[in-house]
Amino acid sequence: MVLTPNQTSRSNPAPHTGHGGVRSRRVGEVHDHDGAEADDMATVPIPARRVVSTVDSASAPERMENKPFAIRVARRLVIDGFGLWARFSRALGRRLHWYPKVEPYVCYGTDDYARLICRTTFAPGHSRSGTLMRGLRAMLAVPAGGIHVRIAIDDVPIETVQVGSSEIYDKVDRVRDRSGDYAISDSSGYLDLVAERRLEPGVHTVSYVVEGRHPVHAELFVIAPGTPVGVISDVDDTIMVTNAPSMVKAAYNLLLLNPKKRASVPGMGVFFNRIADQFPNAPFFYLSTSPWNVERTIRTFIDDQGFPEGPLLLRDLDPRPKTFVPSGVQHKLEFAEQLMNDFPNMKFILIGDDGQKDPITYATIAHRHPGRVLAIGLRQLSPREFSPLASLAGRTTVHPMPITDAPVFTGATGANLMKTMMPFLKLPH
Repeated sequence: MVLTPNQTSRSNPAPHTGHGGVRSRRVGEVHDHDGAEADDMATVPIPARRVVSTVDSASAPERMENKPFAIRVARRLVIDGFGLWARFSRALGRRLHWYPKVEPYVCYGTDDYARLICRTTFAPGHSRSGTLMRGLRAMLAVPAGGIHVRIAIDDVPIETVQVGSSEIYDKVDRVRDRSGDYAISDSSGYLDLVAERRLEPGVHTVSYVVEGRHPVHAELFVIAPGTPVGVISDVDDTIMVTNAPSMVKAAYNLLLLNPKKRASVPGMGVFFNRIADQFPNAPFFYLSTSPWNVERTIRTFIDDQGFPEGPLLLRDLDPRPKTFVPSGVQHKLEFAEQLMNDFPNMKFILIGDDGQKDPITYATIAHRHPGRVLAIGLRQLSPREFSPLASLAGRTTVHPMPITDAPVFTGATGANLMKTMMPFLKLPH
């Protein structure tokens, strides 16, 4: 699940619940098959709440009932087919004595609250979270819905609040309409929480525990208040070669390519590190339409290629009854809007490519938030990156450059963008 634009703005903080004197487990407690012992101690939990996304509470044009009849029928068939596969795979997993595990994702936070995202899936007892694998295997992960997950930030547990009136896909359980020392994943296994706690800027550790498994951990990047500049970057064909405009090439790269053989777009690593040198405290948010299933692949790529660290903001591709699957533009606009609201005093550098709809998306962001976009950098794809046939025919399908008040810089490589963009970024702003 993902956030709606003003779900966590400073004017709408996470609801605070009375929790004094609550006795809760430490995050390290786990009753697993290795016989780990429990260790209880009195703590003061961190209040947190679920968030509602455009997938769950969509605008009228995005809702299924407002689509043409043929589209509704086709999407309903896909949704029903996915539901059958999910039920069959869960039943098979139980027969094989699989049980839930947590896939933790790198998160971010402000000086008021932290955004926490993870997913519960069924897996064999020997399976470990965060294992690097080919995309096809990752896409076949079996979702484990309705799983109790205990979460802690720096060993301090969070206390969750289910908002009973929220319009969510999963039916509201009134029993959960109260505080609790665990969170419950949705029908696709996702957990998207906002935890209310003031943390020092820097990198913190989030821990997740489900019954029968040892704790797993993810980094939480807390951004210092007053940070003047941040970076929002696309991933596919902006920093990592995926050939996204070519369906066949993109499918091969996503599903079959060895994740260790992912290629970096020439010069982009150097360019990003030059930006990081120019703005030492700038957070980097990697915004992609790739599914959460391949988060580990992209995370490993970012680490191996030397790109600045930062949270990944990916997409849930499970078809939902209300909105099917969010479009790439819808997904990117939603997250960008959220970041604009989370960091109201921050200006952003937007970096993408002209192969999909980044020019239109970034122009829309700049139009909605005048003065908040410091610059837009767009990598220009070659015709061959779209398809060999387009190259032979001398055609291209790039999207036009955005018309916006924010300065736009283009280049085929990171070196080209760095040559034109860095002199501007070095000017006083």
